[in-house]
Amino acid sequence: MIFFMTYSHPYCTYASSQSQANVHRLYHDTAYGFPIDSDWELYGRLILEINQAGLSWNLILTKEENFRKAFLDWDIDQIAKFKEKDFDRLINDVGIIRNRLKINAAIHNALVVKSLQQQMGSFRNWLDHHHPMPKEEWVKLFKKTFRFTGGEIVNEFLMSCGYLPGAHSEDCPIFKKILKMKPKWKNP
Repeated sequence: MIFFMTYSHPYCTYASSQSQANVHRLYHDTAYGFPIDSDWELYGRLILEINQAGLSWNLILTKEENFRKAFLDWDIDQIAKFKEKDFDRLINDVGIIRNRLKINAAIHNALVVKSLQQQMGSFRNWLDHHHPMPKEEWVKLFKKTFRFTGGEIVNEFLMSCGYLPGAHSEDCPIFKKILKMKPKWKNP
């Protein structure tokens, strides 16, 4: 007998139908919607979301390790110091998305995160300081603060790191795991 799990959330349904080794299944089961404490990982997630714009999430997930390597394991301090030679290295790196605007945004946004760390102690503290806010206000704040952050990018970033609800349906087994981690959207 074949048993199919059905979830009301399209991504949960899709991911649950994939093999354990599939990038969507791994992301869904271990990262999507889980609170992130590390500024480096928050910054990295923002970079991945920015690079997804106009492309498939599957492409970004398959290139995630390449991005991590190209951006020095999301080392904000080092990325904020990137010069023209670093940009040239990135624009020629076939393992990542070679888009000038997205690469410039990654470098610029590292500088912004460093500034937020100096002002608020951490990127996470800055996010916490502005939580809770409706999505529309988050989008305005991100557009004012960062480069290349439109509505969908901001929404996915905030959902993916636990600041906005909606990453999983309530009947998804991962939803219960996330609730135990006390995501920000559940505890305003």
